[in-house]
Amino acid sequence: MAGIFERIGDILSANINAMLDKAEDPGKMVDQYLRNAKEDLAEVRANTAAVMAEEKRCKRIVDETQAEVNELMAYAEKAVMAGNDADATTFLTKKQQAETRLAEAQRTYATAKGHADQMRAAHNKLVSDIEALEARKANIKATAAVAKTQKTINKMTAGAAGASGALEAFDRMADKAQAQLDAAQAEAELVGNAGDSTEDLKAKYDGVASPSVAAELAALKAKMADGGQGEA
Repeated sequence: MAGIFERIGDILSANINAMLDKAEDPGKMVDQYLRNAKEDLAEVRANTAAVMAEEKRCKRIVDETQAEVNELMAYAEKAVMAGNDADATTFLTKKQQAETRLAEAQRTYATAKGHADQMRAAHNKLVSDIEALEARKANIKATAAVAKTQKTINKMTAGAAGASGALEAFDRMADKAQAQLDAAQAEAELVGNAGDSTEDLKAKYDGVASPSVAAELAALKAKMADGGQGEA
């Protein structure tokens, strides 16, 4: 019996967020709890009815035995009034026997009544707990749905963050590729400039006359200079 109310009490007293943390699907869990509680209620109701029936039976025995005691006492009094002590003694003897049975019946009835009271309280509590849980079920399911949506949003947000990180990585790779291209172009420019300098230098010396030509040119200039002076 205690297990029934412990299962219901766990839900009624538990913090919803804590329950959501522990349960994969709190909505389904609540439905299962309710199904179990209603099955337990059917069993409790049947047991309560049986205990209450026993209580009534014990009470009836007490009432009947009490009536027998009262009746025997009345006859004993009549016998005394009639001056018949023997009959009075018989009635009083039977009355005492009935009183013994009455005391036992009263003890049995007290026990049965205690059991019935406990079962009635248990039944009423279970009914109340089920009603309370039914009232909270919609809220629990709504909270579970919100939590599920939040988890989906969290996953999407995490995915977006990952995509942003990938874009940043692509940007870094693009910058690196551009730097490599710039370096290659600069290197090509340097190589080209080095080639041009060599060719220019070669052209400079290609235009210079050979030593024999230079000597002949000098002689010609000297000759022409001398000729000019003679004419003068």
